[in-house]
Amino acid sequence: MQSKTIPHLLSTDQDLIASAQTGTGKTAAFGLPSIHLTNIDDKSTQTLVLCPTRELCVQIAKDLGDYSKYMKGINILAVYGGASIQPQIKSLKKGAQIVIGTPGRTKDLIKRKKLKLNNVSRVVLDEADEMLTMGFKEDLEDILATTPQEKQTLLFSATMSKNIISITKKYMSDPLEVSAGKANLGAENVEHIYYMVQAKDRYEVLKRIADINPTIYGIVFCRTRRETKEVANKLMHDGYNADAIHGELSQGQRDEVMGKFRKRQLQILVATDVAARGLDVNDLTHIINYNLPDDSEIYTHRSGRTGRAGKSGVSIAIIHTREIRRLKEIERISGISFSKELVPNGIDICQTRLYTLIDKIKKVEVDVKQIGLFLPEIYEKLSSLDREELIQHFVSTEFNRYLSYYKNARDINISGKHGDSRSGKRGKRAKGQSATGPFTNFYINVGYVSKLNPGRLIGLINESLGSSNAEIGQIDIKKTFSFFEIEKAKEAQLMRGIQGKEFEGRPIALEISQEKPERRAHSKDRSFNRKRGKRKGSDGRRKRRRRK
Repeated sequence: MQSKTIPHLLSTDQDLIASAQTGTGKTAAFGLPSIHLTNIDDKSTQTLVLCPTRELCVQIAKDLGDYSKYMKGINILAVYGGASIQPQIKSLKKGAQIVIGTPGRTKDLIKRKKLKLNNVSRVVLDEADEMLTMGFKEDLEDILATTPQEKQTLLFSATMSKNIISITKKYMSDPLEVSAGKANLGAENVEHIYYMVQAKDRYEVLKRIADINPTIYGIVFCRTRRETKEVANKLMHDGYNADAIHGELSQGQRDEVMGKFRKRQLQILVATDVAARGLDVNDLTHIINYNLPDDSEIYTHRSGRTGRAGKSGVSIAIIHTREIRRLKEIERISGISFSKELVPNGIDICQTRLYTLIDKIKKVEVDVKQIGLFLPEIYEKLSSLDREELIQHFVSTEFNRYLSYYKNARDINISGKHGDSRSGKRGKRAKGQSATGPFTNFYINVGYVSKLNPGRLIGLINESLGSSNAEIGQIDIKKTFSFFEIEKAKEAQLMRGIQGKEFEGRPIALEISQEKPERRAHSKDRSFNRKRGKRKGSDGRRKRRRRK
């Protein structure tokens, strides 16, 4: 990516579209030329980099800071939600030639007239597909509209969806297209496999995957923070070197976990897609989809984290029968092929672990000088055992836990001809509860006639909060109004942030509601939930149910 991009950016101001997977050196590809072309005598913002998450924003700013540490007079600033805006405003007043920001906070600073883009000569959209997935399309368009018409626009994306193509046509002029690998495809040396089991057996499958692969070094992707924490806690309780990253961690806690993972002190990292944005870890052997994502592009993002630099990797999906259609859709759109495999049984796992232990014993380095002092007594204590008994005792010391656990292990594979059983231990969420605590139900006075959809609503919420790390629950979009849920901890912040905003020229009215989003299978209403509540009429008034 760097060899294709850097010479172009240094020699011309032509726009550029780069199709590139995570880990192909994108940051240096746009960062080094941006630094080189910065006029250090001019303190105004000259390069604006937009990216989807706080974590990626901080990482890019750190990388650019490292690249420019020997340059005097260049200021690089990260602006993002979830942190106080005042220090960021103070830094902008001092001058920052390169600003890296999330869409919500960037737009907020522009509206406050604290971030001025009239001298911007370069705009970078990093992980543009992810920003659109997170509902930032409106924010991006609003930000781009405030930049000078004469500028260079650089767009980096792992996939090229219709929305991405729409933005390139609207805001870019005769762009050069480059690619590091094929667009819309994961790494060619990644093997894609799936296991079909009952939903209640997902964790058991994950354990068996870890046990059959003693040298596993991978990421397990879950849907929610709650599930992420639960899976990681189970793995740690069962003796695996594992931990989790999710939106509840502070930056310091996240850095600590990632430091351990990069040093391979952890073998398994459990994460949500949002929390994993910006991660750049080499030599991953496995990507495990604890849940199959709804979007094929998300699957491509995930699987593209393994099989890099010519090395092979494995991407595993744990599915049940009702998800086979979604898996086939991912195959069709992404151009990849999954192979079905049977979940390893107890005998296979025990045999693999035993042979791994034997190989480890054979390869261990023996320092006779260090242990020589203790050997005579060790020989004496073991003298009553013959060769076979000694081997049996030694192997059993390390191996008994696998034999004990798997001696009566059942076959958890299903043929795919039977429905998904929902009996068994399945974490149930209490009514009105988010993964991190209670939900608050909100009523908003816009609906689908005002062109509101889930993506635009999420973007509006993120913009109002100044961040994208809030947990959003069910969404129910009606004709002229809508309901949605958000974690209670963000309730007051959202109410403050949305004051005075408009949507499609209509002033927004937001109130806490006793109504809950509802979903009806054959309704024209745009509902995205599983819960039922009282209905409202199109004028927003509650309709009372008649007593029978």
